[in-house]
Amino acid sequence: MTRIRQTLQHHRLTLMKTASYYVIHICVAAGVAYLVTGNLLASLTLSLLEPTVQAVAFFFHEKTWERALQRRAGSGAGATMRPC
Repeated sequence: MTRIRQTLQHHRLTLMKTASYYVIHICVAAGVAYLVTGNLLASLTLSLLEPTVQAVAFFFHEKTWERALQRRAGSGAGATMRPC
């Protein structure tokens, strides 16, 4: 249990950011799904499923960017990131 608490504490800011993103995404998704389907149950189902998957993807996206920026900072000031 200690390992889980340490991990949660270490990633606290990213998890809080992910949670706020999740709430906003659910609200937007529910509105759009309701406008498209006209069905409240379908819109709630869609609005919970898709943002849940997106929230998990967002967390890992943030961690990947964090590592990339740390590597860039560690490799020296002269390093530049090449555009895609």
